[in-house]
Amino acid sequence: MVTVTDEVPAGEILIVTGMSGAGRTTAANALEDLGWYVVDNLPPQMLRPLLELSELAGNALPRVAAVVDVRGGELFAALPDITRALRHGRALRILFLDAADEVLVRRFESVRRPHPLQGDGTLVDGIRRERERLAPIRESADVIVDTSRDNIHQLATYIADLFADDGAARHTVTVMSFGFKYGLPPDADLVADMRFLPNPFWNPELKALTGEDDAVREEVLSHDNAREFIDAYAAALAPVLRGYQEENKRHSVVAVGCTGGKHRSVVTARELAQRLSGLPGVAVRLKHRDLGRE
Repeated sequence: MVTVTDEVPAGEILIVTGMSGAGRTTAANALEDLGWYVVDNLPPQMLRPLLELSELAGNALPRVAAVVDVRGGELFAALPDITRALRHGRALRILFLDAADEVLVRRFESVRRPHPLQGDGTLVDGIRRERERLAPIRESADVIVDTSRDNIHQLATYIADLFADDGAARHTVTVMSFGFKYGLPPDADLVADMRFLPNPFWNPELKALTGEDDAVREEVLSHDNAREFIDAYAAALAPVLRGYQEENKRHSVVAVGCTGGKHRSVVTARELAQRLSGLPGVAVRLKHRDLGRE
């Protein structure tokens, strides 16, 4: 286990994997733009030599991203065991990209390409087989990104936010507002429900505004329950984020929801992000998943 005071090797490797059609290429390109050295379609058996090379190279090769996926055929099956063996005392992380089945189907149909595991079956058969093969590595991923609602530009921006150099930060937390009526964020580690507060949607003067407008912010925070919750939740998250660092968990998502993701959750997420930004070793990202959907 790596603690906040442990020394880690100079070389750092990020394994990029996930469902075909979920945005692996877009993520790899975004990482390359950030200065990462990116290796595409790497067999899992080559991860150890690559990690050792990055450690020997030091500052010459400080950040390496390896795209590893089912294109590796039978070799891919060894990925969970190999990553478990490599994790001890090493700076290795796993990014898993996912998307809903219906979204993957649309993406494959739009480019008129077969799924790599489709064989003689249907596109849905290929997606199902891939999910089965990826289940063990998904469970061990450090960060899971659902790209169902993202276009390539939004995904590239999000990857850049997650993996930009944050200096001394040992953990990046994304505080994400969302609307329950659009579904829970599948990549959320923790979820807060703000529907206990009065909804500004029913105020004719505030309905068309969002949580980014001062009038809505003032209305939401005018309730003692709101301020008490935000203060208490921020205080409760402090030891959680500290523990994530001690367990070498580099990313987490704190989701804050209301009915439509437009008013209460947006205000709360922004306030919460401000309070968490002062924690040692923590970099904070703010994302409004459903803002603008209504």
